[in-house]
Amino acid sequence: MKTKSLCPECLNVIDAEVYESDGKILMKKSCDKHGEFDDIYWSDASLYYKFARWMYTGNAGIRITNTEKGCPYDCGLCPVHKSSTMLAIIDLTNRCNQHCPTCFANAAASGYVYEPTMEQLQEMMKLLRSEVPPCPAVQFAGGEPTIREGFIEIVRMARGMGFSHVQVATNGIALAKSEQFCRDMAEAGLHTVYLQFDGVTDEPYRVLRGIPALKTKLRAIENCRKGGLKSVVLVPTLVKGVNDHQVGDMVRFAARNLDIIRGVNAQPISFEGRVDESERRSGRITIPDYIKALEEQTDGEIPRESFYPVPFVVAISHFVEAWKGMPQLEFSVHPHCGAATYVFVENGKFIPITEFVDVEGLMEFIEEQAEEMSKSRIGKLRAMMRIMTQGKKFIDHEKAPSVFDKFTLTNILDKGNRDSLAEFHRKALFIGAMHFQDPYNFDLERVQRCGIHYVTPDGRIIPFCSYNAIHRPSVEKAFATPLHVRVHSRATDE
Repeated sequence: MKTKSLCPECLNVIDAEVYESDGKILMKKSCDKHGEFDDIYWSDASLYYKFARWMYTGNAGIRITNTEKGCPYDCGLCPVHKSSTMLAIIDLTNRCNQHCPTCFANAAASGYVYEPTMEQLQEMMKLLRSEVPPCPAVQFAGGEPTIREGFIEIVRMARGMGFSHVQVATNGIALAKSEQFCRDMAEAGLHTVYLQFDGVTDEPYRVLRGIPALKTKLRAIENCRKGGLKSVVLVPTLVKGVNDHQVGDMVRFAARNLDIIRGVNAQPISFEGRVDESERRSGRITIPDYIKALEEQTDGEIPRESFYPVPFVVAISHFVEAWKGMPQLEFSVHPHCGAATYVFVENGKFIPITEFVDVEGLMEFIEEQAEEMSKSRIGKLRAMMRIMTQGKKFIDHEKAPSVFDKFTLTNILDKGNRDSLAEFHRKALFIGAMHFQDPYNFDLERVQRCGIHYVTPDGRIIPFCSYNAIHRPSVEKAFATPLHVRVHSRATDE
């Protein structure tokens, strides 16, 4: 397959080929100035083709910038983008209370401080809510967002502006230090803590974070529990040979703390900037590598067959849209950007939802009912009747965990909102992986379908991978102050 990519050296767009070899999917490309590059795209060709079946192009939301230089230089969003904002990321600061070797946002290294003002943050969130459909979820990131002055007020602002889900991506240090801080976040309306969690021993943290941080993570989780924050997602940065041997243990840890941990969302490492060739090849890990390791380390209880790509659930959006008569967010990202499943835990064993639900048949059935509902008011009644009478045929209740009997398809689809899914999420463990690109494996087709977007003070909405590969330095420098100026100002204020 022919596509477009980036030269890792000059970041110019160049031709690339994605092809199969020895059961793997690879990428090769050549720059006239800097020579040839190759990398692994997906380590399992059969899984690659399975996921490709759910390629979907849907509604793309608002357009802010015009195409002048071409993708990915006109991000903002530009007219060639194919997906609305599923999750918006707002960097509150590039300052941090850690110095991770793997980080791409660091004030100490960059020499300047990037911190949008409260007025800029408000305008950025207004922009997101003006999308059609409005962006439903925002994640505050950094740097370390919890050290940003006024963080609680920022969370409260987001809730007041109508975001149905407010998250923070954090290393957990501030949370570990203060139960009251966790309580303040919960009271302000924070829904989910995306907690940096690289393993169940200290060794992965020494490599990836430079410190033995496990105790800090455990204290952060306990303080969230005591402080009323009931949704924590563990987010390991995966590096081959560093922590991929602990993916099973991380999921088991999550299962033992299901009262507060809602999921494990792994992020295979992205190699931003110039990196040593041997380091990249030895550390590169793909989504299929993660799925294979998880299957092996759970003794087959969570098999590769239980994972599906993000756009697999588009039918649910179509159903809710037809039922409510209002535009709904479509999860139309590229099928090779992420993978996910849900598992239940019973008698110490994992039971993936695919073990007792014909998920492919169910999604096809839901899509058919959505089409029926969109025809007429009578069609709505007919479709809902079919859901109630025929939906059960896709579920094998003999294989289902006992807790699943509390859920009905009509209840979830009828309400079609966050509250209707909350009970399901309290009983099921989400397991996912999202592989963000770097200049070595960059595929413009994936960028154009990205649904995770940064919003910037200059009124742009930029896909995650193009922001970190290309746009981050220029955005931050345009709205930053020199580090020595900010330090002097703080010293004077004190």
